Amino acid sequence: MRHLVFLLLLSSVCFFALSEVVGNNFSKCKEFFLNTAPPDFTPPWGVSVKPICQCIWDDNDKEMYLYATLYSTTWKIPVYSAYVFRESKSIGRCDVWYIEPQLDGDTEPCMRPKGYGTNIGTNQAVNRDYEKSGYDKGHLYPVLHTDNHLSMLATSTLTNAAPQNPDFNRNAWLRHEEAVIEDLESCDEAAYVVTGVVPDTKTIPNKKVTVSKYYWRATCCLKNSQYTGKGYYGPDNNGKVEELTIKDLQNKLSGFYQIQKIEIFPSIPPLNQPAKITKTTYTCN
Repeated sequence: MRHLVFLLLLSSVCFFALSEVVGNNFSKCKEFFLNTAPPDFTPPWGVSVKPICQCIWDDNDKEMYLYATLYSTTWKIPVYSAYVFRESKSIGRCDVWYIEPQLDGDTEPCMRPKGYGTNIGTNQAVNRDYEKSGYDKGHLYPVLHTDNHLSMLATSTLTNAAPQNPDFNRNAWLRHEEAVIEDLESCDEAAYVVTGVVPDTKTIPNKKVTVSKYYWRATCCLKNSQYTGKGYYGPDNNGKVEELTIKDLQNKLSGFYQIQKIEIFPSIPPLNQPAKITKTTYTCN
């Protein structure tokens, strides 16, 4: 998978309209897109987005990058998180939720449990936003898909979460995350995953953080020397997670966003063809 294209070419919808293109600088974490960062993202009018190379301090006090997120400082939820799945290990969960200080003008480069500046929370969600909201903090990069302690910690940043219906999060979406593990563990090597959120038109009670309407996920990996991808979204009309092809997921997302085109994994050639060319120019679709 050479890169991720997320083009929102928006037509008429109540809160979406075209705006200027925002440059995405994922130069410090491009490995989560395999060799190159995504191209520019065109956000809706009035909506600001910020590329984040999600990092945490390792045991040697060095920055360790663990995944990438495109975050909306307007909606205060992520547009998507991209990560590499290698294996799932039984890692205990620690629910210390982090924030990203640099989003609110702090010079601290990595996530931390709280901010010390007066502007913390201006451009991102904070823990108090979720208190008594009736929503779970729904991970895009989930704890279940991590393989080490630091990755586990790094998933619990509020820039990797959106308000999610508790019943859906704890049941259908959890079972989906478990099923994805089983599927990706049969890959020849590491798998590439992009998980995103379709925003709703409503916010949680504080009127600050936009609620998720749908969660979606796309996966891509080599299986028996062929690239294979799957798409998922939910909740559907029955409150379940629906599995579909990457192409069908892209079409569905185009309908959700009322957009002309969205490409998650540009493909040359298409899926389920023998991998006869270099991996850096061969992607899922």
